[in-house]
Amino acid sequence: MLQLHDWDAHRRQRITGILTDIDDTLTTDGAITADALQALTDLKTAGLAVVAITGRPVGWSEPFALAWPLDAIVAENGAVALKRNASGGLDKLYQQDAATRAANFARMQQVLAHIEASIPGARRATDSAGRETDIAIDHSEFTQLSEAQIDKVVLAMRHEGMHATVSSIHINGWYGEHNKLEGARWIVRQLWGRELDAEMDHWAYVGDSTNDALMFNAFGSSVGVANVARFVPHLSHLPRYVTQGERGAGFAEVARAVLAARTDSRNGI
Repeated sequence: MLQLHDWDAHRRQRITGILTDIDDTLTTDGAITADALQALTDLKTAGLAVVAITGRPVGWSEPFALAWPLDAIVAENGAVALKRNASGGLDKLYQQDAATRAANFARMQQVLAHIEASIPGARRATDSAGRETDIAIDHSEFTQLSEAQIDKVVLAMRHEGMHATVSSIHINGWYGEHNKLEGARWIVRQLWGRELDAEMDHWAYVGDSTNDALMFNAFGSSVGVANVARFVPHLSHLPRYVTQGERGAGFAEVARAVLAARTDSRNGI
């Protein structure tokens, strides 16, 4: 991983959109900090597209989709999105149809109950009531699981034919071919009618944990906030750059780096 100051200015000048994780990337100790919130505001004021992509549930995401200066939140690892509508409320978009969601939901509740019953210490995430298209086991938010316990949960989900990934706080499982990268491609088509793969050099991704590895690999301008160090031994793909600050402070560093390059470009530097 290179330090953020090694991020080439010409590459930064091309950035027109930011995709970001939420937990431990935008947030610090479970809440967004003033510097991270100001960074979002500054990015939107400068005309950049800003989309959060998270493993958190859509129900949990709703107040933040209304309060934060974002174009959208893609929740549940790419399955569902929230965007503001003309009346000031939220539109909810899904990648799966209603019948598929209902069938998958019933199957996932059985898997969730089985994991809780069969793996000592495994408990569903406290935000589970807001989940529509996945399940989550808490490993670091309110319950602490060992690496061995986390591995058992992942294997149990995959044994049931689910996709499984580990965020900084939860182990998420779901049915369907969506993931953070597919969610990013989908929301760019939904909001702007464009193909993300044709403009990858114009987007940066910011994250912090193993469920961001796919995004770190896909984006040439991928950045890990400093607390990504915790997950480096488990990452299949590392971010290209890393910030000095952790969590929200690290995200604010990324915003400043992008905006500074845009200012320099306007000034002919």
